[in-house]
Amino acid sequence: MSTSDYDVVAIGNAIVDIIGRCDDAYLARHGCAKGSMSLVDAARMAALYDGMGPATEISGGSAANTAVGVASFGGRAAFIGKVADDEFGRIFAHDIKASKVAFDAKPVAGGNPTSRSLILVTPDGERTMNTLLGISTELDDTALDPTKIERSKVVYLEGYLFDRPEAKRAFEKASALARKAGRQVALTLSDGFCVDRHRAEFLTLIRSGVDIVFANENEIKSLYETESFDDAARRISQDARLAVLTRSAKGSLVIDGENSTTIGIEPVAKVVDTTGAGDLYAAGFLYGFTQGLGHAKSGRLAAIAAAEIISHTGARPEVPLADLARKKGAL
Repeated sequence: MSTSDYDVVAIGNAIVDIIGRCDDAYLARHGCAKGSMSLVDAARMAALYDGMGPATEISGGSAANTAVGVASFGGRAAFIGKVADDEFGRIFAHDIKASKVAFDAKPVAGGNPTSRSLILVTPDGERTMNTLLGISTELDDTALDPTKIERSKVVYLEGYLFDRPEAKRAFEKASALARKAGRQVALTLSDGFCVDRHRAEFLTLIRSGVDIVFANENEIKSLYETESFDDAARRISQDARLAVLTRSAKGSLVIDGENSTTIGIEPVAKVVDTTGAGDLYAAGFLYGFTQGLGHAKSGRLAAIAAAEIISHTGARPEVPLADLARKKGAL
């Protein structure tokens, strides 16, 4: 493998999160499936926004969060996504660059707005996302930076983007560029409903061009249409070179062929907001993986990052993850 400029280049939706709090009754009243991600139009978002309490605006997007997490550990990260020439686009670009993630996409004027997600957080910390896709889903292969992809150790693909054919083709091209350059490809399944929509295509991509799969328990069971986590874990071990499966309070499991490594959870005094937990888990694991730290140490970093993110509102770290990991003896 040739010299790399980046540890991880992440490709995904560039989204600004609008985070507000509500109770379960509010979700029921508005027909929101708790813990899910739903695609909404402007009218639906306005109706949800008008009825909730005070909100906080924080840059997000699943793969973008992961890139920020890698950088917070001290890794070299880049992000590829689309933003509009509007206020939310400027917020997103400022925040990700301030996090030391390379991002040089030119904002697009005159089209759809920058994507945003209204995230409703219930008292138990669970988040229910309502996403106005906007311009981010217009990402196609013309938005790819072949040099960044070819000179990154891992190319990380966000499953949420699979809702448009143009984005699927971009993923296929990115995967092909990475593999030709001797790089590795990682895919996050993103959401159980996303898996339901694209099960066959995800399986084809995993079997043909993905080295690392990230999924939570619901997503991996949805992928194989089974109620048994053990069954799903066995089947992904046959389809993916490496699978990293999170199980909330049960910890996580790293599956490498016939070998598996169980990762425990990192204690948290209080779960405030689970937004971004999976994204930051992936960041910790990918940072460790690209530094050659092994599955157990990479999993420990992942658990530390996930614990930090659920201890406060928002999906971006509030403290440098490298400092936190050193304090806990993980680096």
